[in-house]
Amino acid sequence: MSPRDNQNEVLSGGNEANINRTTESPERENVDYHTNRSKHNDGWRHLVRNFTPAWFSVNMGTGITSILLNTLPYNGKWLYWISVVIFCLNIVLFVIFFAITILRYVLYPKIFYLMVTHPTQSLFLGTLPMGFATIINMICYVCVPVWGDWAVYFAWALWIADVVVSIMTCFGIPFIVYGHANPFLEGTIKTDSRSRMTRTADSKLQAMGAAWLLPIVSCVVAAASGGIVADLLPDPQYALGTIIVSYVLWGIGVPLAMMVIVIYLMRLILYKLPQKAVIVSTFLPLGPLGQGGFGIQKLGVAAQKVFPLTGTLRPGSGDTLYDIGFLMGLLLWSFGCIWLFFAVAAIIRSKKFPFNLGWWAFTFPLGVFTTCTNQLGQEMPSRFFRVLGTILSVCVLLLWIVVSLFTLKGIFNRSLFVAPCLGDLQEYEPKRFQKAKHKSKT
Repeated sequence: MSPRDNQNEVLSGGNEANINRTTESPERENVDYHTNRSKHNDGWRHLVRNFTPAWFSVNMGTGITSILLNTLPYNGKWLYWISVVIFCLNIVLFVIFFAITILRYVLYPKIFYLMVTHPTQSLFLGTLPMGFATIINMICYVCVPVWGDWAVYFAWALWIADVVVSIMTCFGIPFIVYGHANPFLEGTIKTDSRSRMTRTADSKLQAMGAAWLLPIVSCVVAAASGGIVADLLPDPQYALGTIIVSYVLWGIGVPLAMMVIVIYLMRLILYKLPQKAVIVSTFLPLGPLGQGGFGIQKLGVAAQKVFPLTGTLRPGSGDTLYDIGFLMGLLLWSFGCIWLFFAVAAIIRSKKFPFNLGWWAFTFPLGVFTTCTNQLGQEMPSRFFRVLGTILSVCVLLLWIVVSLFTLKGIFNRSLFVAPCLGDLQEYEPKRFQKAKHKSKT
């Protein structure tokens, strides 16, 4: 049975009455049920219904590729224009994905609750603000030098919106998911037996994945973008407020991400590598480490420039934050090196693994680790970091091309349009089928 056959769902609003009117005739009921299922599992409706938040990871990978090509240590005019083309492509993709997302929850509002409370799908909501942040960064790199101050304030306004969504994601999603009954583990603790409770705790830890980092890292990405925007704002007071907010976001995201990384490392030690279908997720810890290192450096650069202009703290405090930012960036980069080794070794050991949207975890985590590398090379300055950053940038570009080609193939054969959260929907399902399913679950 295909995943599409397991996703029984219907249009919202007024459909329950239609079902009730058909219950007088079982034959009519079955015909209406299969007709509605067919209608919403084919054509554009199928694509909309199964369009998950994970698609915004495409924006993350595409955006970081454009950023790397634009900020490459050994750059050229032709690379600049390639980065602009990819930047424009990323904007188009984001607008399309956002429009489909809105359409999905307008046509099928019940899906939103299922998605938000799903233990895995809801975590990918963090990809939306992170993908949007890459667009903001490129506006600062590409549009501001050409269009002037109004482009800076435009990027600043977009950044404020991104911060709001990032905070909602970082605070809300973990609480909703971790506080909501997990359908995969529901009902396992029903005894006072110590061994049973131990097995339950073990199963919960084994089910843990690196995707838990996604809603948390959104604050880290927003903090790094804040450092870029603050460095360009003409008004020192606006820049100061942006820097302070960005430090707060960094302080929220990085320590919390470290806690999750520790739990994930424990899960790897106890239960070995994850399944091949999600083996690419081993790259995800590179995200908060690389982006955290890059962000704290950019905030230090901005503080060194803005603090003397605003008289914030004591004289020389901006230089102190700059030095601390460089040191923290170097330490986080060093920590990221061992995770990069673990991830590459896991991929080599797994050899062949199926393609899915999780492959975009290749690009963004490695990409932000590369931005941290490039920033270290710029601040020291160091030829070693510049050469290493260039090599890693080329690797990210090649990975982006490969993953993009596989994604296009998945779009054409529709294999990527599968939403796991739709499995328990009961709309457009005859009531006697719903009762049978309920009894079987009980």
